[in-house]
Amino acid sequence: MSDIIQLLPDSVANQIAAGEVVQRPASAVKELLENAIDAGANKIQLILKDGGKALIQVIDNGCGMSVTDARMCFERHATSKVRKAEDLFAIRTMGFRGEAMASIAAISQIEMKTRRHEDELGTMVEIEGSVFINQEPVATAEGTSISIKNLFYNTPARRNFLKSNPAEMRHVLEEFQRVSLANPAIAFSLHHDGVEIFRLPSSVLKQRIVHLFGNNYNQRLIPVEEETSIINLKGFIGKPEFAKKTRGEQFFFVNNRYIRDTYLNHAVNKAYEDLLPDDNFPLYVLFIDIDPAKIDVNVHPTKTEIKYLDEKSIYAILHSAVKRSIGRFNISPTIDFDQETGFSGMITHKAPEEIVPPSISFNPDFNPFKESQPSKEPTVFSRSGGAGSSISPSTKNWGSLYEIANHSQAEQTAIDLPGTSLPDDSLEPVQKQLMQLHNRYIISQIKSGLMLIDQQAAHERILYERFSKNLEDRKGASQQSLFPQTVTLSPNDYELAKSLLEDIKSLGFEVREFGKNTLIIEGIPVDLGSNNVNETQLFEHLIEGFKNSQQELKLDRRDALAKSMARNSAIKSGTALGQQEMNMLIEQLFACQTPNFSISGKPVIQTIGLTELDKKFDK
Repeated sequence: MSDIIQLLPDSVANQIAAGEVVQRPASAVKELLENAIDAGANKIQLILKDGGKALIQVIDNGCGMSVTDARMCFERHATSKVRKAEDLFAIRTMGFRGEAMASIAAISQIEMKTRRHEDELGTMVEIEGSVFINQEPVATAEGTSISIKNLFYNTPARRNFLKSNPAEMRHVLEEFQRVSLANPAIAFSLHHDGVEIFRLPSSVLKQRIVHLFGNNYNQRLIPVEEETSIINLKGFIGKPEFAKKTRGEQFFFVNNRYIRDTYLNHAVNKAYEDLLPDDNFPLYVLFIDIDPAKIDVNVHPTKTEIKYLDEKSIYAILHSAVKRSIGRFNISPTIDFDQETGFSGMITHKAPEEIVPPSISFNPDFNPFKESQPSKEPTVFSRSGGAGSSISPSTKNWGSLYEIANHSQAEQTAIDLPGTSLPDDSLEPVQKQLMQLHNRYIISQIKSGLMLIDQQAAHERILYERFSKNLEDRKGASQQSLFPQTVTLSPNDYELAKSLLEDIKSLGFEVREFGKNTLIIEGIPVDLGSNNVNETQLFEHLIEGFKNSQQELKLDRRDALAKSMARNSAIKSGTALGQQEMNMLIEQLFACQTPNFSISGKPVIQTIGLTELDKKFDK
């Protein structure tokens, strides 16, 4: 039998490696930007076409490469960062394996121009699918310009797995944000299809965060800083009131390398545990500086995971530093023991004699066993103990037992449920008099007993089915806004909103693009026109809710949009409703296709039978 084991050709080996290193255009962008940073550049330009599918070009003013290095950088495992095995535990640079350029060259057409500062002429290299095409001298600027064209052109199966241009562009923006956050001293710019998306000047970290996410983030940030013998920690966290339902604005950097770490993420979230609901996530941009010998960065092909020598100590330091910063900036409740809290809120603009002391009034002739009550004014007793000091009827204290009793009786009469009932086996509520319990549940009498309806879940179900129908029919009615509102989104959210624009209009929004990362809202769904909604806030919550639905539930795009809109538009628990509003809500609920279950799959309606009630009273 002949030998069957052979060495793979370099081109095939590179394509296999590319499967690990380059999954989409964003992966190639990350590698090229990190190479530019390692080259010492202080100005980096990123130019894209078709979300990076047609062109990815990175131009830097770094150290450049010699003629030999320009050719060698596309060979497998060719690197300037590692000479011996021990170097793997002293790495401060971004790239070091020497796989990225060879992998990218295997699946694209590359043209690179580079020149060192001391050279008069640079060199140009052309490669297609790992095949060397040409190398020649060329006049070019100092630094390196590398263009990657037609990614996955020779592997059509891989190219077919790429998403739409807006979707791929969002992934590119995520990588761009991570690299630019880690290097605020470097100036970055980003152009896509001829439009400038970012122009980030050299700055400090806080300014870089504001430039990336918007001017409104300037008031949302709390600084964090801690120096220990194990790690040095610095960065910013967000104020709890600005937390979101998605994790998109959470960044960890270890020795300026972006990493994903659920263990450290838990340390930050635990510091917020008494300040945030379970489904909300705070903003943080945190940098950990640690001795490279105490970590291993060589555990993942994309270098986004790290192993630590003493992760429990790092967890404790991170948790305590974040918690202390939250307390220091008066975000969590604190007690000032140097001040008498009883007098801290008193501002004596009035003269002392104008302060009216509290008093207690009651009717000494009140008898709860008498059917009729006297109508005489109650005698008023002041707190100082005098019985002769009286006050006028217009200023009397709400302490009269007579008034309390009468008010309670009137209130009880107003909320009594009617005694009529519907035919057998009917769950339809009595549409005359309903009761609202704790402004959360609606109570109605039915033939078999009692029915409770969760008002928020019911309204979400009604709106969800209505918005789903609008998206299907493309007939969402809109109400024109008297004063159109502008909403400025982060670049990621703006790209997402653009891709959803047609579906958003189907819901009833009138929205159009207006400049850089900005939309104008000229109309909202007619169902929401009478609710005094904040159009800008509603739209931001719609985008945030859509991202959350897609991440957690993997829903269809239109379904996720309808769910997000329903959740953000529905009346909330704690909202007081009138009789007409409760009747209308119940009528619309029973007209739904699935009235019994909320859009989260939980019950909307609960019934308590007379038999169950009788048991509770031992009947």
